Amino acid sequence: MSAETTDPATPAVPPSKKDRMKIPRQHMPEQDPARRRRNFEEVNQGLTVLGAATEALRCLSCANPKCTAGCPVGVKVKDFVDLIVAGDYLGAAAKIREDNILPAITGRVCPQETQCEGCCILGNKFEPLGVGYLERFVADYERETGQVGLPERAPATGRRVAIVGSGPAGLSAAGDLVRMGHEVTVFEALHEIGGVLVYGIPEFRLPKEIVRHEVDAMRKMGVDFQTNVVIGKTVTIDELMGEEGYDAVFVATGAGLPKFLGVPGEHLNGVYSANEFLTRVNLMRADAFPESDEPVYDCRDRDVAVVGGGNTAMDAVRTASRLGAATSHLVYRRSEAEMPARAEELKHAKDEGISLMCLTNPVAFLGDEDGFVSGMRCVRMELGEPDASGRRSPKEVPGSEFEIPIQVAVIALGTSANPLIQSTTPDLQTTRKGYIAADPETLRTSKPGVFAGGDIVTGGATVILAMGAGRKAAASIHEFLSTGVWDATAAETPS
Repeated sequence: MSAETTDPATPAVPPSKKDRMKIPRQHMPEQDPARRRRNFEEVNQGLTVLGAATEALRCLSCANPKCTAGCPVGVKVKDFVDLIVAGDYLGAAAKIREDNILPAITGRVCPQETQCEGCCILGNKFEPLGVGYLERFVADYERETGQVGLPERAPATGRRVAIVGSGPAGLSAAGDLVRMGHEVTVFEALHEIGGVLVYGIPEFRLPKEIVRHEVDAMRKMGVDFQTNVVIGKTVTIDELMGEEGYDAVFVATGAGLPKFLGVPGEHLNGVYSANEFLTRVNLMRADAFPESDEPVYDCRDRDVAVVGGGNTAMDAVRTASRLGAATSHLVYRRSEAEMPARAEELKHAKDEGISLMCLTNPVAFLGDEDGFVSGMRCVRMELGEPDASGRRSPKEVPGSEFEIPIQVAVIALGTSANPLIQSTTPDLQTTRKGYIAADPETLRTSKPGVFAGGDIVTGGATVILAMGAGRKAAASIHEFLSTGVWDATAAETPS
């Protein structure tokens, strides 16, 4: 949000829905591309009070709002937007927090265009309501006025729940469970709370201070956070449920094992996984060099290639540019139309001068005599028939090999399941791909009292889908703690 936090000023309400539909969608102010491509300040600047009030007027207040059905955590969009129209911005923020404990985060990184906004009736003829813009606005307004409305907490139940992982699934579950009156402890392996929110998403998309503020609000609600605790090493799941005295455990560790291309030269110095690259920048402050030690191979005045087409690839290539890269290439084996990254992230990358090398696939990395990457051998690709995802399958164009000089490479091809929890919990059933097997409705695993959700069950997904899993887990855990009943057939092994 703009720094403007003056008294709410709502424009006069147009007399009809027809007039509301004539209001254009409000533009999100952005930092100038020429300036932002070399800094880590937030790109999107937030709506002003007037901009948010005007955007809220576009809502048609549908009798059966499809936007809520499209939200993985069930935010009551119509209700919070109505409160904005009424000028009650703090009430709107409180309404969101009934279902979403992290509104300032999801307002920034949630793919609303395929969820709540994708279901908006306005979108049939006009641009959909800017739900994400409004969510961010009221969360920022709340924070900047220092009047965060915390949900009420039920009387203490005396039951203790351990949550493994402080990413979006773990935080969402913790927020619901503590409100239900349970004693909740979140264990994080790293030194800062937030999981992928702090190590995986760059400062220019999600400032870390925003995450810290949301976590602090959860501390005030009663959630206990423990950092530098590696479940499976420091303490096992069995120990948590034994001598540590927890009544239930929710495993929300994410899927943090990076995937690679499996081509020659990936062992060379200067070749990173996106996980490692972004973690070193985000948590070890490579963005603050030379004020802090530089924990990544120097990108300044070097040619960088990032392989992939998702949001993580966009984050990595835009980060490389901000670290001073001479050229920042995004190498993707399909066409631009097939990129899974958000349209906004692709637009921002192009505005910042990122070079797109579509229909291109690396087949080898080349090295110099000192063992550092010096180039990348690629082949041209063409699109064939659609695959299982509905996207056309890429295939090599014979005789199309070429080389480009690079000194840094980042592989952003997704992640797979980290096996630590599974390998140290013998009676925890897994899938063929190594993910934890959990019932899709109850999130119960094969081990009584242990639940699992988010990327460690489904594979890599979005922040908001992980949060939806956290909410579902919290409801299931509460039912188990209330009834003491465990259905031994609840967890089945998915493919």
